[in-house]
Parts: sequence; structure tokens; C-alpha cells
Amino acid sequence: MIDRYLIRYFLAVVDNGTFSRAAERVNVSQPALSVAVAKLERHLGTELFHRSNRRIHLTDAGARFLPHARRIESEFNRAESSLQGIQPMKQLRLGILNTIPSAIIAPAIGQMLKADANMRVEVVERSERELVNQVARERVDVALTLVERGGDRFGEEVLFEEGYVAVLPEDHPCAGQAVLNAEDLADSVMIVRRHCEALSETSRYFTERGVRPFFAYRSSNDDRVMAMIAAGLGLTIMPASHTAPGAWRAQMAGFDLKRHVGFMFGAGVDAEEINAMSGFKAFRRTLVERASTMLAPVPVK
Repeated sequence: MIDRYLIRYFLAVVDNGTFSRAAERVNVSQPALSVAVAKLERHLGTELFHRSNRRIHLTDAGARFLPHARRIESEFNRAESSLQGIQPMKQLRLGILNTIPSAIIAPAIGQMLKADANMRVEVVERSERELVNQVARERVDVALTLVERGGDRFGEEVLFEEGYVAVLPEDHPCAGQAVLNAEDLADSVMIVRRHCEALSETSRYFTERGVRPFFAYRSSNDDRVMAMIAAGLGLTIMPASHTAPGAWRAQMAGFDLKRHVGFMFGAGVDAEEINAMSGFKAFRRTLVERASTMLAPVPVK
């Protein structure tokens, strides 16, 4: 028989990435946690982790054991709640792509919590590549990220599609135009979004047209980038859902790249159970509504 605390310690290591942080999470010493994990491995007859000086990684056996461990812990929690005569609190680990604007995410989170007061949500913000890793390792239950990227490892659901636009200060000479050519921006100052998933395509678009602008600022913070644009520092290429006072959005002629934003579910996750949650339904509905509003065509001055 496997003691419950061994399951909890195993999951703590998976979710926290190191034995030291896992020990802090479950409030035991690191040696005690290491001994417990070794005991679990002896019981199962296989190693569950590849150990290193930096981070630990699941072995193939550990990856196979993980979904079973999560279900076991979930059933323990439900059983305890049932015996105590209370409704178990729903927990959702939600990954969020860091290039989706706050104006879409925050209202959706708010509606999720209003729709289900008995829900606890842990939000994990990461880049596209990092979220794929989080889903694969089941460190999040579902991720709001880019989907339809050619893989078939995960269950996916598309919520909305958006293109990329030039975002420039309202006092820029080209502000007010609905469509711009790369050459129109040849003498402009640019801002680089380091974390943009379309960075290589954007760079190629300008260089192929002989445009090599001066770069005044590089950042991985979209809110800061939008503030710098509104302040007049420069312009950039962003997903069309990003808006801010003092900034003008325009289509770029010949830059037809699109991205599909939606949900990504891991192989060991019960997507039907998540989709049935009233809070998650409100989250999905608000995401679509907000995206539809923010992606509406911009009227030309």
C-alpha cells in the first residue's frame, strides 16, 4: 500500500521543480522529503525523477505515474470533503500565454470567480514554449495559448483568431491610415517585443523590403511596450487585440500572419470535467466576448 503522504510529496516535487521548494511547500525538511520520494520509488520498483544540481525531471516511469497520482490525491480530497459534509473546492491550474492582453484575461478571470464561488484558481503565466512544457508535465490543467501549431499531442479548442498590426503613437505621421507599407516606416523608430512568437517573421518582413529601422527599446512586458508607444518612443508589431489610449493600430500590407488562441489540455486531464465547470464556462464566454470587441475594425480618422 502506498501512503498518501508519499503521493503528496511526489506531486509537490513535480509542481515545484526542485526538492528544496517542494519541501517548503509541504512544510518538511528536504532530507525528509528526499527519503520519502526514495521510499515511493522503492515501492514502485523504479526511479521517478532524473536528479541534477539545478532542476529535476520526470523519468518515463514518473510521467506515466503522474496522472494516476493526481487522480489519487483528488479522490482523497473528495472523500475528506464528503465525510465532513462540505462541498469540495474545485481547483484549476490555469496557464496563460504572456502575449494575451490583460484587458482580455482579467475580465474573464473575474467572471469565472463570480460564476463559481467554490473554485480556487492558480494562474501560471508563461511563454508559448514554456506553456507547452507545463501542459506536457501536467503542471497546469489547461492553458490558454496558441493552438493549431501543427502538433497533435494535446487536446485543443480554438476560441478566436487574430492577425498582427503595427501599433504606433497617435502623433506619428502615419497614424490615421488603415493600411501601411513597410516602406512607410523606413525612417521610424521601432520597439522590439523580445517574447513575440512572430518575432522572426516580423524581422524577415521588414528586411526583405529593405527596411532596417533604429531600435530604441527592447522589452518582454507588453504593458510597458504599449506605454512607451503612447509616450511617443517608437512603434512595434503586436497581436491585434492589444490596444491602449494614445496608440494607433494599422494593418501592414503583405503581413498576413494569423494566430489562433484557445485552450490546450494535457493527455492526462479530463477536458470534459473542466469544460463542465460553471466557472470555466464563464471564463470561456468572457474571453470570446472580449476578444470580439477588441478585434473589431478600427475606424479610420
